[in-house]
Amino acid sequence: MKRLIVIKGAGDIATGIACRLFRSGFPIIMTELAQPTVIRRTVAFAQVIFSGQVIVENVVAVNTSMENSLEVVKQGQIPVVVDPQGRIMNVLKPWGIVDAILAKKNLGTQITDAPAVVGIGPGFTAGLDVHAVVESMRGHDLGRVIIEGKALPDTGIPGEIGGYTRERILRAPCQGVFKGISRIGDSVVAGEIVAHVNKEPVIAEISGILRGLLQDGLTVKAGMKIGDIDARCVQQHCFSISDKARAIGGGVLEALMQRLELEKKM
Repeated sequence: MKRLIVIKGAGDIATGIACRLFRSGFPIIMTELAQPTVIRRTVAFAQVIFSGQVIVENVVAVNTSMENSLEVVKQGQIPVVVDPQGRIMNVLKPWGIVDAILAKKNLGTQITDAPAVVGIGPGFTAGLDVHAVVESMRGHDLGRVIIEGKALPDTGIPGEIGGYTRERILRAPCQGVFKGISRIGDSVVAGEIVAHVNKEPVIAEISGILRGLLQDGLTVKAGMKIGDIDARCVQQHCFSISDKARAIGGGVLEALMQRLELEKKM
Protein backbone atom coordinates (compact mmCIF):
# COMPACT_ATOMS: atom_id res chain seq x y z
CA MET A 1 0.00 0.00 0.00
CA LYS A 2 1.44 3.36 -1.10
CA ARG A 3 2.86 5.61 1.66
CA LEU A 4 1.59 3.38 4.45
CA ILE A 5 2.40 4.76 7.90
CA VAL A 6 2.70 2.60 11.02
CA ILE A 7 2.39 4.49 14.31
CA LYS A 8 3.85 2.71 17.32
CA GLY A 9 1.58 3.46 20.26
CA ALA A 10 -2.07 4.58 20.26
CA GLY A 11 -2.29 6.91 23.26
CA ASP A 12 -3.73 10.43 23.08
CA ILE A 13 -0.61 11.96 21.48
CA ALA A 14 -0.33 9.12 18.95
CA THR A 15 -4.05 9.51 18.23
CA GLY A 16 -3.61 13.22 17.52
CA ILE A 17 -0.81 12.32 15.12
CA ALA A 18 -2.92 9.62 13.47
CA CYS A 19 -5.87 11.97 12.92
CA ARG A 20 -3.62 14.65 11.38
CA LEU A 21 -1.97 12.17 9.00
CA PHE A 22 -5.25 10.38 8.19
CA ARG A 23 -6.92 13.67 7.21
CA SER A 24 -3.86 14.48 5.08
CA GLY A 25 -4.38 11.33 3.02
CA PHE A 26 -1.94 8.86 4.57
CA PRO A 27 -3.12 5.28 5.22
CA ILE A 28 -2.50 4.54 8.90
CA ILE A 29 -1.99 1.41 11.02
CA MET A 30 -1.32 1.67 14.78
CA THR A 31 0.19 -0.85 17.19
CA GLU A 32 -0.46 -1.23 20.91
CA LEU A 33 0.05 -3.38 23.99
CA ALA A 34 -2.47 -6.04 24.97
CA GLN A 35 -3.34 -3.98 28.07
CA PRO A 36 -2.57 -0.32 27.37
CA THR A 37 -2.37 1.98 30.41
CA VAL A 38 -3.69 5.09 28.69
CA ILE A 39 -5.06 7.92 30.85
CA ARG A 40 -6.86 10.13 28.31
CA ARG A 41 -8.98 7.22 27.10
CA THR A 42 -11.74 9.33 25.53
CA VAL A 43 -9.31 10.63 22.90
CA ALA A 44 -7.01 7.62 22.55
CA PHE A 45 -7.39 4.93 19.90
CA ALA A 46 -5.71 2.53 22.35
CA GLN A 47 -9.14 2.22 23.97
CA VAL A 48 -10.25 -0.01 21.07
CA ILE A 49 -8.39 -2.83 22.82
CA PHE A 50 -11.16 -2.73 25.44
CA SER A 51 -14.15 -1.46 23.43
CA GLY A 52 -13.55 -2.68 19.87
CA GLN A 53 -14.12 0.72 18.24
CA VAL A 54 -13.34 4.34 19.09
CA ILE A 55 -14.27 7.53 17.24
CA VAL A 56 -12.20 10.66 17.82
CA GLU A 57 -13.27 13.79 15.98
CA ASN A 58 -15.07 11.71 13.31
CA VAL A 59 -12.07 9.43 12.66
CA VAL A 60 -12.86 5.77 13.32
CA ALA A 61 -10.38 3.26 14.73
CA VAL A 62 -11.04 -0.44 15.31
CA ASN A 63 -9.28 -3.31 17.01
CA THR A 64 -8.27 -5.89 14.43
CA SER A 65 -5.70 -8.55 13.57
CA MET A 66 -2.53 -7.94 11.62
CA GLU A 67 -3.93 -10.11 8.82
CA ASN A 68 -7.04 -7.94 8.48
CA SER A 69 -5.38 -4.56 8.99
CA LEU A 70 -5.01 -3.57 5.33
CA GLU A 71 -8.66 -4.38 4.67
CA VAL A 72 -9.64 -2.03 7.51
CA VAL A 73 -7.46 0.68 5.96
CA LYS A 74 -9.26 0.22 2.63
CA GLN A 75 -12.57 0.74 4.44
CA GLY A 76 -11.44 4.22 5.47
CA GLN A 77 -10.72 3.37 9.10
CA ILE A 78 -7.61 3.10 11.26
CA PRO A 79 -6.75 -0.41 12.46
CA VAL A 80 -5.14 -0.85 15.87
CA VAL A 81 -3.19 -4.10 16.17
CA VAL A 82 -1.84 -5.69 19.35
CA ASP A 83 1.80 -5.96 18.34
CA PRO A 84 4.28 -4.86 21.03
CA GLN A 85 7.16 -6.53 19.17
CA GLY A 86 6.51 -4.57 15.99
CA ARG A 87 6.20 -7.65 13.78
CA ILE A 88 3.88 -5.77 11.42
CA MET A 89 6.79 -3.63 10.22
CA ASN A 90 8.57 -6.68 8.81
CA VAL A 91 5.38 -8.04 7.26
CA LEU A 92 3.94 -4.91 5.63
CA LYS A 93 7.15 -2.90 5.17
CA PRO A 94 5.56 0.55 5.55
CA TRP A 95 6.94 3.70 3.92
CA GLY A 96 6.87 5.53 7.24
CA ILE A 97 7.17 4.66 10.93
CA VAL A 98 6.31 7.04 13.76
CA ASP A 99 7.47 6.00 17.22
CA ALA A 100 4.89 7.66 19.48
CA ILE A 101 5.26 5.34 22.47
CA LEU A 102 6.66 8.26 24.52
CA ALA A 103 8.81 5.97 26.64
CA LYS A 104 11.47 8.70 27.04
CA LYS A 105 13.89 6.22 25.49
CA ASN A 106 14.20 4.29 22.25
CA LEU A 107 12.74 0.81 22.65
CA GLY A 108 14.10 -0.50 19.36
CA THR A 109 13.23 1.86 16.50
CA GLN A 110 15.99 2.10 13.87
CA ILE A 111 16.55 4.51 11.01
CA THR A 112 16.72 1.54 8.63
CA ASP A 113 13.19 0.37 9.53
CA ALA A 114 11.56 2.44 6.76
CA PRO A 115 12.29 5.22 4.26
CA ALA A 116 10.79 7.73 6.72
CA VAL A 117 11.28 7.17 10.46
CA VAL A 118 10.15 9.77 13.02
CA GLY A 119 10.58 9.68 16.81
CA ILE A 120 8.54 11.72 19.27
CA GLY A 121 10.28 13.40 22.20
CA PRO A 122 13.43 12.41 24.09
CA GLY A 123 15.21 9.13 23.47
CA PHE A 124 15.90 9.56 19.74
CA THR A 125 18.71 11.19 17.78
CA ALA A 126 17.86 12.57 14.35
CA GLY A 127 20.28 11.24 11.76
CA LEU A 128 21.29 8.30 13.94
CA ASP A 129 18.27 6.15 14.88
CA VAL A 130 15.50 8.21 13.20
CA HIS A 131 15.33 10.61 10.26
CA ALA A 132 13.61 13.27 12.35
CA VAL A 133 12.59 13.97 15.95
CA VAL A 134 9.54 16.02 16.89
CA GLU A 135 9.76 18.05 20.09
CA SER A 136 7.21 16.97 22.71
CA MET A 137 7.91 19.36 25.58
CA ARG A 138 5.32 22.07 26.15
CA GLY A 139 6.59 25.54 25.39
CA HIS A 140 8.07 27.55 22.56
CA ASP A 141 9.50 24.55 20.63
CA LEU A 142 6.55 22.15 20.96
CA GLY A 143 6.06 20.38 17.61
CA ARG A 144 9.39 21.56 16.16
CA VAL A 145 10.97 19.18 13.65
CA ILE A 146 14.57 18.30 14.48
CA ILE A 147 16.62 16.82 11.63
CA GLU A 148 19.93 16.87 13.49
CA GLY A 149 20.25 16.15 17.20
CA LYS A 150 17.78 15.42 19.99
CA ALA A 151 14.63 16.70 21.64
CA LEU A 152 14.87 18.44 25.01
CA PRO A 153 15.58 15.99 27.88
CA ASP A 154 12.74 14.79 30.11
CA THR A 155 12.49 16.95 33.23
CA GLY A 156 10.30 14.51 35.17
CA ILE A 157 7.90 17.40 35.86
CA PRO A 158 4.47 17.31 34.15
CA GLY A 159 3.75 20.24 31.87
CA GLU A 160 1.81 23.15 33.35
CA ILE A 161 -1.93 23.14 32.68
CA GLY A 162 -4.18 25.65 34.37
CA GLY A 163 -1.34 26.74 36.64
CA TYR A 164 -0.61 23.26 38.02
CA THR A 165 2.08 20.66 37.27
CA ARG A 166 2.62 17.74 39.68
CA GLU A 167 -0.59 18.50 41.62
CA ARG A 168 -2.83 17.73 38.64
CA ILE A 169 -1.54 14.16 38.28
CA LEU A 170 -3.26 11.30 40.13
CA ARG A 171 -0.90 8.48 41.11
CA ALA A 172 -1.46 5.01 42.52
CA PRO A 173 -1.00 4.95 46.31
CA CYS A 174 0.07 1.30 46.22
CA GLN A 175 0.36 -1.70 43.95
CA GLY A 176 -2.92 -3.37 43.10
CA VAL A 177 -6.03 -3.36 40.91
CA PHE A 178 -7.41 0.00 39.80
CA LYS A 179 -11.11 0.89 40.13
CA GLY A 180 -12.48 4.32 39.26
CA ILE A 181 -15.27 6.05 41.17
CA SER A 182 -15.54 9.23 39.13
CA ARG A 183 -15.60 9.27 35.33
CA ILE A 184 -13.71 11.28 32.74
CA GLY A 185 -15.48 14.61 32.35
CA ASP A 186 -16.71 14.74 35.95
CA SER A 187 -16.07 17.77 38.15
CA VAL A 188 -14.02 16.94 41.24
CA VAL A 189 -12.92 18.96 44.26
CA ALA A 190 -9.69 18.88 46.21
CA GLY A 191 -9.82 16.14 48.83
CA GLU A 192 -12.39 14.06 46.96
CA ILE A 193 -11.84 10.31 46.48
CA VAL A 194 -11.96 9.65 42.74
CA ALA A 195 -10.75 6.02 42.61
CA HIS A 196 -9.32 3.12 44.58
CA VAL A 197 -6.31 0.87 44.17
CA ASN A 198 -7.31 -2.24 46.09
CA LYS A 199 -8.86 -0.54 49.14
CA GLU A 200 -6.55 2.49 49.15
CA PRO A 201 -8.21 5.78 48.08
CA VAL A 202 -6.93 7.97 45.25
CA ILE A 203 -7.53 11.57 46.38
CA ALA A 204 -7.69 14.67 44.17
CA GLU A 205 -5.14 17.30 45.20
CA ILE A 206 -6.83 20.08 43.21
CA SER A 207 -10.32 20.94 41.99
CA GLY A 208 -11.22 20.74 38.30
CA ILE A 209 -12.43 18.44 35.54
CA LEU A 210 -11.24 14.84 35.49
CA ARG A 211 -9.53 14.86 32.09
CA GLY A 212 -8.10 11.35 32.24
CA LEU A 213 -8.52 8.16 34.22
CA LEU A 214 -7.16 4.65 33.82
CA GLN A 215 -9.27 1.73 32.60
CA ASP A 216 -10.90 -0.24 35.42
CA GLY A 217 -9.39 -3.61 36.27
CA LEU A 218 -5.80 -2.90 35.32
CA THR A 219 -3.00 -3.78 37.74
CA VAL A 220 -0.87 -0.78 38.64
CA LYS A 221 2.36 -0.13 40.50
CA ALA A 222 2.77 2.30 43.39
CA GLY A 223 3.38 5.81 42.09
CA MET A 224 2.11 5.03 38.59
CA LYS A 225 0.17 7.77 36.82
CA ILE A 226 -3.52 6.83 36.83
CA GLY A 227 -5.36 10.09 36.23
CA ASP A 228 -5.24 13.77 35.33
CA ILE A 229 -7.23 16.77 36.61
CA ASP A 230 -7.62 19.91 34.49
CA ALA A 231 -8.15 23.08 36.56
CA ARG A 232 -9.39 24.99 33.50
CA CYS A 233 -12.72 23.17 33.92
CA VAL A 234 -13.63 22.98 30.22
CA GLN A 235 -15.41 19.66 29.83
CA GLN A 236 -15.05 19.63 26.04
CA HIS A 237 -11.27 19.37 26.47
CA CYS A 238 -11.82 15.82 27.73
CA PHE A 239 -13.33 14.74 24.42
CA SER A 240 -11.19 16.49 21.82
CA ILE A 241 -7.57 16.26 20.69
CA SER A 242 -5.30 18.44 22.84
CA ASP A 243 -3.28 21.42 21.69
CA LYS A 244 -0.13 19.41 22.43
CA ALA A 245 -1.22 16.45 20.30
CA ARG A 246 -2.21 18.73 17.42
CA ALA A 247 1.15 20.52 17.51
CA ILE A 248 3.09 17.26 17.54
CA GLY A 249 0.85 15.88 14.78
CA GLY A 250 1.69 18.89 12.64
CA GLY A 251 5.37 18.34 13.27
CA VAL A 252 5.13 14.69 12.21
CA LEU A 253 3.30 15.67 9.02
CA GLU A 254 6.03 18.20 8.25
CA ALA A 255 8.77 15.62 8.86
CA LEU A 256 7.12 13.08 6.57
CA MET A 257 6.61 15.65 3.82
CA GLN A 258 10.29 16.56 4.07
CA ARG A 259 11.21 12.91 3.51
CA LEU A 260 8.80 12.76 0.57
CA GLU A 261 10.41 15.83 -1.04
CA LEU A 262 13.87 14.32 -0.57
CA GLU A 263 12.72 11.17 -2.35
CA LYS A 264 11.46 13.21 -5.30
CA LYS A 265 14.87 14.85 -5.65
CA MET A 266 16.78 11.55 -5.64
